[in-house]
Amino acid sequence: MKSLEKKAANKITKSYRALGTVIDLTIYGCQDEGILDQSYQLIKYYEDIFTVNREKSELMTVNQMAGIESVQVTEPVYQLTKISLEKSKEHFGFNAAIGPLVKLWHIGFSDAKVPSQAEISEKLKLINPDEIVLKDEEFSIFLPKKEMEIDLGAIAKGYIADRIKDFWRAYGVSSGIINLGGNLLLMGEAPHQTNKKWRVGVKNPLSSRKEPILQILTEESSVVTSGIAERYLKVNNKSYHHIIDPETGYPQTNSLASVTVLSRKSIDGEIETSRLFFADGPIENWLIEHPEVFGAIFISKNKKIKTVGIPKNQIYIADKSFEFE
Repeated sequence: MKSLEKKAANKITKSYRALGTVIDLTIYGCQDEGILDQSYQLIKYYEDIFTVNREKSELMTVNQMAGIESVQVTEPVYQLTKISLEKSKEHFGFNAAIGPLVKLWHIGFSDAKVPSQAEISEKLKLINPDEIVLKDEEFSIFLPKKEMEIDLGAIAKGYIADRIKDFWRAYGVSSGIINLGGNLLLMGEAPHQTNKKWRVGVKNPLSSRKEPILQILTEESSVVTSGIAERYLKVNNKSYHHIIDPETGYPQTNSLASVTVLSRKSIDGEIETSRLFFADGPIENWLIEHPEVFGAIFISKNKKIKTVGIPKNQIYIADKSFEFE
């Protein structure tokens, strides 16, 4: 068996473009570029069936048939929709039916705008996840009102990262990095570090620049961050971020700039960053009630850092204008 030092030197990494971002894939102890290229094809496959940013996809067919008829879909679309709707029905801020509001604001796209209250009020009538009908026996989805839309954008990257990890495991890859535009999944040990732990940077959530303000030491985990600097719209000196509150129809307003969640699976990180962002900070008994997560880091707009489940000695603050609360 190769030593970890030898494995560290024996790595391949490639960059691709998909999911509206740059994809970086790295595997250690292997020189088979074909695994990375096949991983990219798998990412493209999932993008093709999940996207709502094109005219055609499986999910777009469901949306286009809203108020008309149910649509049979493949297992990945059905299962991810089912998970998303189950979480949406907890009504903590995450909402898979929020598509009409997301497209109304369209933050992150060239036609982004601040809609009128009348427009928002109309779309709020179309985003109730409790109304969507799923049939397990036929993998079908029915949106009962015209113009209803499912949007899995808040959870799809996590699902895809987990599937790539499964794919790598099937090929015998024991350590690697799946980076889907900042959504990180760290697999196995970090062979290039003497302590075998991964070192992950969290970028400044108050700036569009990429500089990390802190670093976390972690073992194998997913690291997902949700923040206000990822996508935003500036109008008349006011900034609107992309995290829409399904109760009001406007971007969620609170004291947080970002939430980072470390978890076993990336899909859980996606869900829990939403839960914690809408909670505006730590939730009592969160770690006990969610054994699938390791911990979280909260960064407030006033540059204070809070942690839950992550010892402070595993965090190095690089930007001294930020400090522990």
